[in-house]
Amino acid sequence: MPGTKTRRKHAEGGRDRLKKSDRRGQILLELKLRPHVRISELARGFNVSTETVRRDLDALAEDGLIARAHGGASAPAQGHYPGLDERSTARIAEREWIGRRAAELVTDGETVMIDSGSTTIQLARALAFRGTRCTVITNSIPVAMTIGHGAPDVVLCPGEYLAAESAVVGTETLEFLSRFNVDRCMIGASGLSEEGPSETVRGFGAVKRMMLQRAAKRHLLIDAGKFGRRGLARVGEMADLDSIVVDCRPQGRLLAAVDGAEVEIVVADPE
Repeated sequence: MPGTKTRRKHAEGGRDRLKKSDRRGQILLELKLRPHVRISELARGFNVSTETVRRDLDALAEDGLIARAHGGASAPAQGHYPGLDERSTARIAEREWIGRRAAELVTDGETVMIDSGSTTIQLARALAFRGTRCTVITNSIPVAMTIGHGAPDVVLCPGEYLAAESAVVGTETLEFLSRFNVDRCMIGASGLSEEGPSETVRGFGAVKRMMLQRAAKRHLLIDAGKFGRRGLARVGEMADLDSIVVDCRPQGRLLAAVDGAEVEIVVADPE
């Protein structure tokens, strides 16, 4: 005699309903195989309501992972943005200064979230060189590998692999990060304007937002070449930051916005 749960499954078409994270991962997989997915088709495939699928699509679009379209969604359009390798060859000295100065903010015993980027790799090198005994949670494979040669312990996030960035993003990454409370987060950004930091790489904005939410102290590492720029997705408000670690002080309206939000400016001097 089938139990209540078994009878309920038969009533719903004989299929177990996927968890939210599994549904959203499947949607991303579908968009790798075809250019567009429809809400009605996804609802039938997942055995859930169209309202549930619509919420899934809205959440993925907010994270910058898909583009919403009438009745469904598409893969996001990708304009040209230099990959990690290309970015790593620009303003090398300035990023080294910023990485060393940011590493000085981390003390033994702290927990730190570090996101993916050319400047945060320099931070990882500085932490490894200093031998700071901290725990680092990161979505960046180069950051994990670099820190792995030093004293810090490393926790690498799961998620969807972005080859051009050597990093992971997506629903699994965000859910993993949400389990932790950390002392600090150290993030980079594609740009910093009066509105706050912004990001261009698909999925990075959501990772940075989650790290900001889970950290007691929040630091943005950014060089002056990105001042005044606006990336595709806003990461947060200026007031979401505790400090910006930079190679030189911002000027004009950007400086006014930073001061108005009471964000500390930490200038990394050359050594």
